[in-house]
Amino acid sequence: MKKNNLFKILSFIAILATTISCSNSQKRGQAGMAGRVGEYKVMKVEPQSTTLYEEYPTNLQGIQTVEIRPKIAGYIQNILVDEGSFVKKGQVLFRINDNDIRATVRSAQAQVKMAEADIVAAKINLDKTKPLVEKGIVSKFDLESSESTLKAKEAQLAQAKANLANAQANLQYATITSPTDGFIGNFPYRVGSLVSSTISQPLTTISNTTEMYAYFSMNEKEFLTMVKGLKGQNMQEKLSHLPDVSLILADNSVYKEKGRIQTASGLVDPQTGAVNIRATFPNKEGILRSGGSGLVRIPQHVDSVIIVPQNATYELQGKHFIYTVGKDNKVHPTEIDVLVGNLKTNYVVTSGLKPGDEVVVEGIASLRNNMPIKPKLVTDSGSDNKQAQSSAEQVNK
Repeated sequence: MKKNNLFKILSFIAILATTISCSNSQKRGQAGMAGRVGEYKVMKVEPQSTTLYEEYPTNLQGIQTVEIRPKIAGYIQNILVDEGSFVKKGQVLFRINDNDIRATVRSAQAQVKMAEADIVAAKINLDKTKPLVEKGIVSKFDLESSESTLKAKEAQLAQAKANLANAQANLQYATITSPTDGFIGNFPYRVGSLVSSTISQPLTTISNTTEMYAYFSMNEKEFLTMVKGLKGQNMQEKLSHLPDVSLILADNSVYKEKGRIQTASGLVDPQTGAVNIRATFPNKEGILRSGGSGLVRIPQHVDSVIIVPQNATYELQGKHFIYTVGKDNKVHPTEIDVLVGNLKTNYVVTSGLKPGDEVVVEGIASLRNNMPIKPKLVTDSGSDNKQAQSSAEQVNK
């Protein structure tokens, strides 16, 4: 009995000693973990130069778009071109049946001949009357009457000639030619359709697309920022000093030809607060078509700005923050203002950082305010200064 009690006491003491030993070992391990400081990559921010880009939706139009409408009424007899084809200035496009017009021309020619014959007769009568008046055989009234008849016949001839010229012009209008070089649009009317100058739709349209107008708009603040500091005594001179712009096509490819901003509207739309702008792009290969869409990309070179990687920042309630490293190697969340959307993987910081500040560029999800770290200064990583500028260049490719 005593031996059993002694055995139980010894067993309890052994278990208690083991428990205390494990507890002390765990506390030492936790203390060791707490004493360890994690290593984080850190970069020192410095001012640098880069190029930013702003993009604006645009609508493309040829430098000249002409509606082709008939000047006379008649049935379409021939269509001599096809939809979408390229035509030259003066090339015949349509012919309208001109049988009625040719008959009108012949009738007008006959009226001219009759009027000319009447004038000859009136002159003969006048020549006969003059000597009779001089001899007193007939009265002076007869002479005046003959002269008046001659003037009336001359007026009738002038009217007949005017009718003939009008008929001949209508005959020419029956053949419709292109007023400019360009591409043919659709044909809403086909051979046999009755057309006139009052039709609701034109016979077709011709677009001169050797150069293309890209129309877009920006708000008043953006426009003033864009032209601020440009040389020139008027707006046209200031716009001429803007850099070349790029065109992003509907398939997201970049059009190989650069364009120039040429004009801006003199009024700000009171409803939208927008300024309408026009850029011009060369189109020698005919890739661009009227009615097309895309984006006009405007570059802006900036000097002495701070650029940080996007993955080094985080958002909280619509604000941007980044972890800066203090002299005691403790991190602190710092609010920054950035320009969003200009660079692919970086932000341009407008406020919140100053040259020489050190920021954490990786692993920010595990950081907390006043947390000590072991900073590892990097100069060549996904967040270094060189990549900021190359990112801007990639946007333009």
